[in-house]
Amino acid sequence: MFAVLLPLLGLVSAHFTMSQAQSVVSYITTDPLTGIAIGGMDPVSYFTEPMPLEGKPDYEFYWMGAPWHFANAANLEIFKRHPEIYAPQYGGHGAMSMARGFVSDSDPRLYTVFKDRLFLFYSAANREAFLLSPDDAARRGAANWPALSKNLSTQ
Repeated sequence: MFAVLLPLLGLVSAHFTMSQAQSVVSYITTDPLTGIAIGGMDPVSYFTEPMPLEGKPDYEFYWMGAPWHFANAANLEIFKRHPEIYAPQYGGHGAMSMARGFVSDSDPRLYTVFKDRLFLFYSAANREAFLLSPDDAARRGAANWPALSKNLSTQ
């Protein structure tokens, strides 16, 4: 009997551990390998360059529990003064997912700047859906963010 129950207990334990690990989602989207915000992209460059630039470890700043990288010292200083302007909306989580009422990861290469705010997306299809009615999607995302963000880890 003990030999039959032991493997079952192991499965229950493994399932419990996986469930706990999956429930931890950070407030700011970070690269799962490096822990750097928005995949290491320079958030200021989304507003100043034709294409966003990769940040460099030499220009690092910790904000909202995550390290952010910048392409140069000027962008780092700009972000330090007004991070809420340059950081992506909803902590960098997928904007269309947020509008639909749930949290998802995003790809920092899939973005739009709308009304001087940066929005990131999980997929090109989600970006296209957002762009069909950006005012409505941004409004719904902003309405959903306070409740959904309460369950996100800040570490």
